[in-house]
Amino acid sequence: MKWKRIGDILILNKKINDIEYFKKKGIKTIVKIEKIKGKVRKPEIKILYGSETETIHKENNCLFKLDISKVMWSKGNTYERMRIAKLVNKDETVVDMFAGIGYFSIPIAVHSQPKKVFAIEINPTAFKYLKENIKLNKVEKKVFPILGDCGKIAPELDADRVIMGYLPDPSKYLDSAMQCISDRGIIHYHEAVPDKLGFKRPINRIKSAAKDKDVKILHKRVVKKYAPGVSHVVIDALIH
Repeated sequence: MKWKRIGDILILNKKINDIEYFKKKGIKTIVKIEKIKGKVRKPEIKILYGSETETIHKENNCLFKLDISKVMWSKGNTYERMRIAKLVNKDETVVDMFAGIGYFSIPIAVHSQPKKVFAIEINPTAFKYLKENIKLNKVEKKVFPILGDCGKIAPELDADRVIMGYLPDPSKYLDSAMQCISDRGIIHYHEAVPDKLGFKRPINRIKSAAKDKDVKILHKRVVKKYAPGVSHVVIDALIH
């Protein structure tokens, strides 16, 4: 894909010739992503047209306010965000370990009936937008934002379902996720994996972290291509 639209901002992956066409379609800013930096995945962008980098993006009847110069948005995860929301059962407690601006937490609260969603985020900028998006979608009674390190916070919580939606490799947080599940629960584990390893590496990591607990793989799928020879995969694992 050469471009993607986030709200009224156009993000280019490759050079396009007809910028004027997009200006006529209600685009206020056109940018190109130069690189993604650090643990918090902060984008470095080049503005090609306009100046405003904050927008409100609508997806699956959810509203997401964000600044594309400060936080990431992946349109390739659209299906996955809704898939998880549909799996959440009534009165479940969900822990979203890498909540960002609410990518998973907001759709769960809007489309499901969870008891609580604990949305943990370490990046203060993303956390600011997470709190705004909770209000924007009127889910204050369902989503509880927590600023800090999920590796330390998650073990203090008790969940029926844990979402680990961080790339490229959240495996060092698997122990914390396991501690978050007392007797029985589901982990949605995301990882960027070399294609030659397939699903084997993430499944082995989940089983290793489970220790004396039993693991049943409920679902596995490729979410999208992450890099040449590398895929973003997700494993749904029942821990009991």
